[in-house]
Amino acid sequence: MEKMSCSFIYLQCIWVKYCLTLFLLKIEPMSLQSGDVHLRKFRADDADRITELANNEKIGRNLRDGFPYPYTRKDAEKFISHCLAMQVTTFFAIEYKGIYAGSISLSPCSDVYRKSAEIGYFIGEPFWNKGIATKAVNLITDFGFRELGLARIHTGVYEYNPASQRVLEKCGYVKEGVFRKSIFKMGKLWDEVRYAKVAE
Repeated sequence: MEKMSCSFIYLQCIWVKYCLTLFLLKIEPMSLQSGDVHLRKFRADDADRITELANNEKIGRNLRDGFPYPYTRKDAEKFISHCLAMQVTTFFAIEYKGIYAGSISLSPCSDVYRKSAEIGYFIGEPFWNKGIATKAVNLITDFGFRELGLARIHTGVYEYNPASQRVLEKCGYVKEGVFRKSIFKMGKLWDEVRYAKVAE
């Protein structure tokens, strides 16, 4: 009886390990890549590169105040620590031809909105106009629908950022409306253009 019990426990352990493996495979992307654009987990050694690209007023003006300008190495280290502590990776480094070029994320919503997430991203200025953002948005959107089981991904773009609006439209996001004078940035009130895409 004791021998049988030990065998049963052993089989249970194997089964738990197998289920855990499947679970981790489901939520952790094996490879998110499209041509020269690759989404990967952040690494501690990304700090200098993030600081170099993010410390740019042209970047900061299009993002929320939680993304500071000036952007310091300490800010980068804090951000990377936050990303590495995630149980499920939804914040990714964007690589272009093997070089860090920006960041992209999905921030899952909660409560009755738990099947939705907000997308956010930035591309460093040296990498603008190369189609990187479009590929990265398509990759993470597909990941959100297929792997995270999301039904809806949404975001808001400031009225003075038509480039980001074009990226979202290329990726199948639909303009749902305008939140008039909802953004206070650079000492002024601005409209926010709301976009969303739903799973097919």
